[in-house]
Amino acid sequence: MLITRLRGWDKPGRAVTSENAFFSRRSAMGAFAAAGAVAGLGVAGIRPASAADETASIPASAMRFDPGRPLTPSNVAETYNNFYEFSTDKDLWQMAQAFPQRPWSITFDGMVEKPFTIGLDDLLKQVQIEERVYRHRCVEAWAMTVPWSGFPLAKLVALAKPTSSAKYMIFTSDEDPKVMPGLGGFMPWPYLEGLTIAEASNELAFIATGLYGKPMPPQNGGPIRLVVPWKYGFKSGKSIVKVSFSDKQPDTFWAQLSPDEYGFWANVNPAVPHPRWSQAQERLIGTDQIVATQIYNGYGEWVSSLYAGMPQTRKLFM
Repeated sequence: MLITRLRGWDKPGRAVTSENAFFSRRSAMGAFAAAGAVAGLGVAGIRPASAADETASIPASAMRFDPGRPLTPSNVAETYNNFYEFSTDKDLWQMAQAFPQRPWSITFDGMVEKPFTIGLDDLLKQVQIEERVYRHRCVEAWAMTVPWSGFPLAKLVALAKPTSSAKYMIFTSDEDPKVMPGLGGFMPWPYLEGLTIAEASNELAFIATGLYGKPMPPQNGGPIRLVVPWKYGFKSGKSIVKVSFSDKQPDTFWAQLSPDEYGFWANVNPAVPHPRWSQAQERLIGTDQIVATQIYNGYGEWVSSLYAGMPQTRKLFM
């Protein structure tokens, strides 16, 4: 059954180091990050900073995939969020501060050599943290450019040891009704998203544990989230508690709600409109500048080969 209930985004068309060393390295914001970590990410997880200051603290290695546009100020990106488990409003960041970030563990199951659960801090000891600046494009036609810190998703695939028959990687987000007032109603919680193993193994696919040089704020998907910059933002599951492997394409969250509007692939394409608004342009939050949308969000050089031989139909871009 197609659900057409109005939702928050249904508006008119409009050098590698350990994680601890990485976060302490960022002198421009280190004091705040330390205070936030001690206090469980503190009161708000927001601090004033100019885009110029934040850009100056970004290492050159983070610009490997040059976004071609200025960084979004942190106080904008951290206060304009989609996280429906809390609210459909964009200013949900305050209520998200009650969401606990530790202890945190992730379960790996399905088509793996041996299912297991691992604590996040133990997981982070097995990877090297790096920073990457990516464009982020929402299906609502707004966009931002932010510095994520974390590690390649391919490292998580290797850690999980999926069987040769596994074709898909499925990400389940946390659902905690004690601190997530948006749970319930008609939505098919928990939030579930997925990628093919080939997509998950692509060099752009990323697991983020930090933002702007500090631990990931809860409203942005802390303490650990997926980042898939060539796809619409709803594909990048937040606050991940389970990673599963399967030989069957998963029935993902938004595809369950409205399959004619939100599909499994969700690759950015300016020529394929949403049924109710154009995707040809996007609004940069913080400045409200309108710019042209790019195919695969500008990352086609790295990802278009993933879809070679596939029918280039609307299904691939919704």
